[in-house]
Amino acid sequence: MTHAQVPRDDRSGSKPSGWRYPALLAGTALATLISAQAAAVAPGSPAPAFALTTLDGKPVALADLKGKWVALEWTNPECPFVQKHYGPDNMQATQRLAADKQVVWVQVNSTNPGHQDFKSARQMNEWLVAMKAVPTYAALDQSGVVGKAYGAKTTPHMYLINPAGQVVYNGAIDDKRSANPADIPGARNHMKEAITEAVSGKPVTIAATTPYGCSIKY
Repeated sequence: MTHAQVPRDDRSGSKPSGWRYPALLAGTALATLISAQAAAVAPGSPAPAFALTTLDGKPVALADLKGKWVALEWTNPECPFVQKHYGPDNMQATQRLAADKQVVWVQVNSTNPGHQDFKSARQMNEWLVAMKAVPTYAALDQSGVVGKAYGAKTTPHMYLINPAGQVVYNGAIDDKRSANPADIPGARNHMKEAITEAVSGKPVTIAATTPYGCSIKY
């Protein structure tokens, strides 16, 4: 077997081998990027701009929704945690509440096209119809650019943006961190609470929680 050679660190007075520095710089850049993503979605921070194409080929951009309340939902139909909320109509009920309060709901699927969970626009449309889901818009984020800009980590992962373009809620849909639909009746729906409080002019009691679910397949 041929073993890979590790560059030698010459301690005879010359400079150490430079192979370490690119890795160090890359690690620093990655840490900076992750930190920037986390800061971008903190409650009170400006919501990152986005421009997507809906499943039926129409453009939707945050800039066009200025002055409106906007809910964002990251989804993946193959994820058991997403199925937990769609099977018993929990996510749909949250979407209907949002619509009743004039909140624009944008559903985003950031699954990489090369992943086995990827769904085409046609497949996503078929799933939405089967689930009787009612998002205002649904779009694919195949490059993952939008998801990464928001620091979206899981499916589901929820955000609420106020008419001034600031994030006022970021996190889980509820407080029952399981894939069991039987847990829903006893759960505290953070997204419903955030929408109800924010739209009525009240501060959001719980503005940030840790999302749970399947990792987004960037």
